[in-house]
Amino acid sequence: MFEDDKNGIYHLIEKELNSTDKILKPDFTQKTGRELLAFYLQSKFKQVLSYDSKVKEPIFIDVKYDFIQKFSRRLISNPSKRIMIGITGESASGKSTICKEISNVIKRFNMPVTILTTDNYFNDISELIKIYGSFDALRDNGYDVDSPESFQLDILREDLNKISQGEDVYSPEYLPNGTGVSIPHSKFVPSNKIVIVEGMASMYKDLKDIFDIKVYVETDLDIRRDRFMTRAYTERNQDLENAKKHWDYILVAGEKYVKPAREEADIILNGDSNLLYFSQILEYIHTITNNFEG
Repeated sequence: MFEDDKNGIYHLIEKELNSTDKILKPDFTQKTGRELLAFYLQSKFKQVLSYDSKVKEPIFIDVKYDFIQKFSRRLISNPSKRIMIGITGESASGKSTICKEISNVIKRFNMPVTILTTDNYFNDISELIKIYGSFDALRDNGYDVDSPESFQLDILREDLNKISQGEDVYSPEYLPNGTGVSIPHSKFVPSNKIVIVEGMASMYKDLKDIFDIKVYVETDLDIRRDRFMTRAYTERNQDLENAKKHWDYILVAGEKYVKPAREEADIILNGDSNLLYFSQILEYIHTITNNFEG
């Protein structure tokens, strides 16, 4: 079935490229040009959703009914602002994998996109880890690592506001080596036309209001658990007991802190969809947004 899905996407791309019924490239400096582009993108995105709804394993679980119209109005009214996309989801839902695939497509088409992870905005807890001896011991003594208070949200908000207005920033860098160290102003983050912000903290508190597109990634619980346990063994060198303890923690934390973002998401994606199919959807979106006459 996937082979049929793949061929279907390629058919759409080929049809788009070979079409003689193309619109002239709009003058984006004029409101009428932006309105034409918005109308064009609305019709094409609806085409993508219609196609995706018919495949065996769709990537789009849900799209908010007024999302396309609201996003179109935003493009028309404030074209100079960066397009800010927030991607969140519970641990091991597939949000990082989806962002990596987006990055691969970006490199292939040389698209002006920035990807930023909110994990780099964790608080520096190095002194606490020294006191308790390890991250696991700190967690076992009640440290709520996934709560909004465990992130540098004020700095993240400030950085996102600057990026959205075209200003490059230097974000913190949280070292994933168990030390709990956060290095301030460490990672260069360019303000490209499209900015994707990935991580559970991306929708915390009023941060969600910064984004033009809010994406929630959802995956079956058993698949998430298998992914998490595999990652614990292979990437984090956790023993089985600690891995189980942390899984129990993130189930509670995810329900409390992350899952509420689902209700406010514009798009809900399937985090277990075929990545090749997902990349072809992105390729088609790239094609329709760059295939004008003149």
